[in-house]
Amino acid sequence: MRLLDPAQQPDAIEQAAQRLADGGLLALPTETVYGLGARADDDAAVARIFAAKGRPADHPLIVHVPNPAAALHFVSSFPPVAQRLVAAFWPGPLTVIVPRHPDVARAAAGGQDTIGLRCPDHPVARQLLDACAQRDILGVAAPSANRFGRISPTRAAHVVDEFQDQAGADAGGLDEVWVLDGGPCEVGIESTIVDCSRGQPVLLRPGRLTLSQLEDAAGEPLLWSRPEAPDPEAPRASGTLLSHYAPRARVILMSDEQLGSSLDVIEPEVTAALMRDRHPVAHPRPRVAVYSRSLWARRTPHKGVHHLSMPGDAATAAHDLFADLREMDATGVDQIWVEAPPDGPEWDGVRDRLSRAAAA
Repeated sequence: MRLLDPAQQPDAIEQAAQRLADGGLLALPTETVYGLGARADDDAAVARIFAAKGRPADHPLIVHVPNPAAALHFVSSFPPVAQRLVAAFWPGPLTVIVPRHPDVARAAAGGQDTIGLRCPDHPVARQLLDACAQRDILGVAAPSANRFGRISPTRAAHVVDEFQDQAGADAGGLDEVWVLDGGPCEVGIESTIVDCSRGQPVLLRPGRLTLSQLEDAAGEPLLWSRPEAPDPEAPRASGTLLSHYAPRARVILMSDEQLGSSLDVIEPEVTAALMRDRHPVAHPRPRVAVYSRSLWARRTPHKGVHHLSMPGDAATAAHDLFADLREMDATGVDQIWVEAPPDGPEWDGVRDRLSRAAAA
């Protein structure tokens, strides 16, 4: 695995762009999460993404473009509502699904006649996409840089953890992944996805942008295809499966009251188990991790439970979510108990990711 750091290597962007031009895999930073990229106009290169992630080939990828003009290369039409949303939120954490040009990016679109497009707002990503455009690469297909269905990466180190063993003869023929380090991701959860291909726009995946912000920019109401009641006519889109974003441990969503009651049960059980252990250790592996906004202000931490505080505001909670899930999962717990987020619209993106993680 090769790690490219623009802060330390003056030619890192050029090396990364050439890696993509040569058909290789490159993990790149965006403001949302790190993506596992390949040039979108090369079906063979895109196939390497599916193989590396273990992702079904009919589950489409998002194509990242340097600007709205480059997006036109991939479309047969660009509906007015998509144009309004793009004018309001590009570059930024918004993906629009629009009709695909039939001769372009079939593999990246998962064989569908629609395609998801986004223009990221991350300085390293924008430099990379500009360098790619100079090599006649107008789009980079890039789902999150993790194994399919698992926690998305928000730091270069997370990508290294996912793919460091993927090179050479022992990797089963899978391609080596290079990583372009752009520091921690600012947003922390994936882009909002709006389907603009079927008349009235439909929110397929919430993110940082709220429904009211989207409707104000669109100039019309949006439908919402929720995980518990998905739109059967919607095109397939990244990150919209019922089960997704999951750690190895089982995620269970609870109210604050349910968390307190559950801890009242498990903490005595853990204490008894530790007392029965003939070979006690100084730092026993916790059985559960608890992720809560408010519980620890009134409860003493227990050595059999890994405690971590969830930020109290939605933007910080989104920024920290995947890194915190990875931290808790790394302790080897069997379950992660999470306090359900509040009902406010600013929490929709965090609530969506946690509900899909809990469905695994």
